[in-house]
Amino acid sequence: MSIEDFDVLKYLAITVDILLVWYVIYKLIMVIKGTKAVQLLKGIFVILIVTLVSDKFNLKTLNWMMEQVLLWGFLAIIIIFQPELRRALEQLGRGRFFSRTGGNEEEQQEKMIEAITKATDYMAKRRIGALISIEKETGMGDYIETGIPLDAKVSSELLINIFIPNTPLHDGAVVLQKNCVAAAACYLPLSESPFISKELGTRHRAALGISEVTDSVTVVVSEETGAISLTKNGELYRDLKLDVFKELLSKEFLTQTKPKQASSARWNWRGKKNG
Repeated sequence: MSIEDFDVLKYLAITVDILLVWYVIYKLIMVIKGTKAVQLLKGIFVILIVTLVSDKFNLKTLNWMMEQVLLWGFLAIIIIFQPELRRALEQLGRGRFFSRTGGNEEEQQEKMIEAITKATDYMAKRRIGALISIEKETGMGDYIETGIPLDAKVSSELLINIFIPNTPLHDGAVVLQKNCVAAAACYLPLSESPFISKELGTRHRAALGISEVTDSVTVVVSEETGAISLTKNGELYRDLKLDVFKELLSKEFLTQTKPKQASSARWNWRGKKNG
């Protein structure tokens, strides 16, 4: 083997090494994405910047404090973020850490939308109260852990059965994650906005609350009126017709769908109730 071949192999090994490291970092970011660990990373960057500035300008006391934070911070991270670390290790053990999304994701989301639409139509006609939150980019692991884990394929029959009154899982929210029913009977944070109409019940307040802290899309079926509502980004779309409701869902989860009437469906929850 010549020296040139040795150099090529050496550079190839370095390239593969760098690519593997970047891939592992990327998968770690995907694991912690949407969790409290994201705020941790921001805090670490702030501490590092303060440490560099204090060292450059010879701020000894501040620099000593930052060094102590970095010294003991690793132990604090393990204690505070134990759930996130456990979830990452569980995914690694199941072989999901290095898995990639299949090419039929669009088809699965179409089936999910069809199932939600069919179940929502059934429950609205019979005035069965329902609360369904669909995860997008921001992770909802903290809220999933408050409910009963199901990890089941989405179907209209399953969603309807969950919300039948007086059943063990009907009280609370269903959280959908990666086109699956992750958990039922979950607790969602109630909106603390002072502008919310008092006419809105707990389901609507919870739907608005989760939309204020995540980018999830949440479906509400009113038990009193059977009205269909949807929340996202702190906004409430109420009294939706079934076709408009389906268009809104398609806009959020299907890349090639553009709703025609969705813009007229928004209901300003700061004002009076329509009809």
